[in-house]
Amino acid sequence: MKVFRNIFLIFKLLNESFAFAFTSVRANKLRTFLSLLGVSIGIFAIISVYTMVDALEDNMRAGVETLGSNVVYIEKWPWGADESGEYKWWEFWQRPAVTYAEYQHIQSQGVNAQAVALYMGFRREVKYKNNTLAGVTVVGFTHEWNEVNPLSIAEGRYMSTMEANSGAPVAIVGHILAEELFGGENPIGKEFKAGGHKLQVIALLEKEGSSIVNVMDLDNIIAIPFNYARTMADMRWSDPSIAVKAKPGIDKDDLVGELKMLMRSLRRLKPAQKDNFALNEMSIIEKELSNLFVVLNLVGMVIGGFSILIGGFGIANIMFVSVKERTPIIGIQKALGAKGYFILAQFLFEASLLAVAGGLIGLLIVLGGSALVSHALDFTIQLSLRNVMLGISISAIIGLVSGLIPAYVASRLDPVVAINAK
Repeated sequence: MKVFRNIFLIFKLLNESFAFAFTSVRANKLRTFLSLLGVSIGIFAIISVYTMVDALEDNMRAGVETLGSNVVYIEKWPWGADESGEYKWWEFWQRPAVTYAEYQHIQSQGVNAQAVALYMGFRREVKYKNNTLAGVTVVGFTHEWNEVNPLSIAEGRYMSTMEANSGAPVAIVGHILAEELFGGENPIGKEFKAGGHKLQVIALLEKEGSSIVNVMDLDNIIAIPFNYARTMADMRWSDPSIAVKAKPGIDKDDLVGELKMLMRSLRRLKPAQKDNFALNEMSIIEKELSNLFVVLNLVGMVIGGFSILIGGFGIANIMFVSVKERTPIIGIQKALGAKGYFILAQFLFEASLLAVAGGLIGLLIVLGGSALVSHALDFTIQLSLRNVMLGISISAIIGLVSGLIPAYVASRLDPVVAINAK
């Protein structure tokens, strides 16, 4: 019975403290508004930063995943820094580009490879009738590309083996590029010029959508057979890449080890010589992204921390004013038998109520801003449950910390002195 009685007293204390706090907040509308404003700005700052970082991370990781988790890219340039954390571009620049002969050798000798494709990209002016687009990305693929990273074709067909090997003047066009170039016409079968070369459209890609990290922006490319691309651009200056997909069940480290051995053998590198090629994979970018977002989250914490600190000082200042104004009332309460913890709870509840209400307003602003930005920029931003709980938790903690000293001062007032205070 004693336990139930204590629980009842606690709930009664909480209810009365909440009632006192709510009455005080409602009676001082301007003061309440100023308190809410400070905390709202603080919570808006910190949660909007975290929300933007989360959206940026999701978008960038989605773009990187298009590379394929079981694909290794043999290239001239590495995607990340070396073991020392330095990106020695002056050394990488001197490396030879991958060659067609190396692609053929890996294709024939690679035991752990399911598919090997060679590709390179360059930019050309594109014309159709009176419509001209400058700086369009043209990518030359070998036929195996569709096995390494399958293209999603909306209409038409993929290039045949004969077309790929003979270097036929056929093209697969991205969705957005087709709309801009052909002006709403069905592009299948249409002929156009890219850098003065006549090409015929055999396929239209499905719309991929925007991404901050579009490793290959498929919505705006022209894909052609690699052997035809060689007539349009010099391989030595286009930095071609060999994409190698691992066989099912083969560990990617085994594939990397095999490719390293084959490339060193092809380039006749001595044991003491460094690799003059890069073996790139998705894990490299994921590591770089993880490091980047650790820094961004830290920056967000610092920016939001300063903002919320200002809001906390605002609440503390207003709570001191509230204690001073209500000193006679506190004296009467204590004279009638109110304990110090009851007075303490009143002011802590009031500070917490202000802070949480301000935090909720800040979260609503973030929610509205996220929806507006997502609609205007076609960039998905969502206020996650984790960030909502983080915002409410920070608000409650700031309220308790900011109101602790004023509440303690109020709870320690002498009833006689408090009643006679002016």
